[in-house]
Amino acid sequence: MAEQMKVLTEKDLQQVTAKQKVVKIISQFFLYAFLILMAIIVIFPFYWMIISSLKSLAEYKLSVPTLFPKEIIWSNYLQAFTKAELLKLFKNTVIVGIVSTILSLVITVITAFAFARLEFKGKNALFAALLGTMMIPGELFTITNYITVDRFNWVNNDHWLEGYSVLIVPFLVSIFYIYLLRQNFMQIPNELYLAAKVDGTSDFKYLCKVMIPLSMPTLISITILKMMGAWNSYVWPRLVAHRDFWLITNGLRSAFTDAGSGEADIPVQMAAVTVVSIPLFLVFIFLRKYIMKGVSKSGIKG
Repeated sequence: MAEQMKVLTEKDLQQVTAKQKVVKIISQFFLYAFLILMAIIVIFPFYWMIISSLKSLAEYKLSVPTLFPKEIIWSNYLQAFTKAELLKLFKNTVIVGIVSTILSLVITVITAFAFARLEFKGKNALFAALLGTMMIPGELFTITNYITVDRFNWVNNDHWLEGYSVLIVPFLVSIFYIYLLRQNFMQIPNELYLAAKVDGTSDFKYLCKVMIPLSMPTLISITILKMMGAWNSYVWPRLVAHRDFWLITNGLRSAFTDAGSGEADIPVQMAAVTVVSIPLFLVFIFLRKYIMKGVSKSGIKG
């Protein structure tokens, strides 16, 4: 009797194990099918952008779209550089991105250090007020910033100093970046700061020698995000900048439309978009771990 019960138990166990394997296989099948479907949905626009950049305009305008070019037109990329003056747009974008990132980092580091380590009256109230400005829609800042730069006579100014200033100065301060870095600074033990003060170390030296090295992942994340923001900026440069100081996204929008017919040369435009997208793809592929590491290290302390 005991042997029969043992045999039955082993059979039941085998049946349960087999059912679990079947359920696991089915669940994995649907999981991977869903992931593949989502991947296709995400990747297809980029695939369409690339194949469109290699088509002729006549092929692009066919009533039945082709999923691969009948004839690969590499000259679209050469036309993209000449029509949109991509080198000039790249230059403007790089200058604005680098200068605004460096200045913004300096402001962010100093401000975050003040809110994280220094003690002064009204610190918490002031920081809460700064965080409150994050609730204000960005469109309202666009209006006030436009009025300000217009009074400085920076709007559509073709002089290089005013032309770049109107794109850099209004966005040097980011409350989100200050909050992100301040939270990271708060995770550094306060005992290090007190020990440094006992040794006669100045606040600036402590900031440079201790806090900045320990917060490097967050600073790298801020640098990457700031550069990407400058790279993708469209509305503000279009609104205030002289045409000679347009950034890369502005040139992509208007450089490929025929003045007479109003028709856009979409394949050449897609070639330009592909060229412009390559740096962002490289940034994401090679630096994504720094972005995630910097954001995760900021924590919620304080």
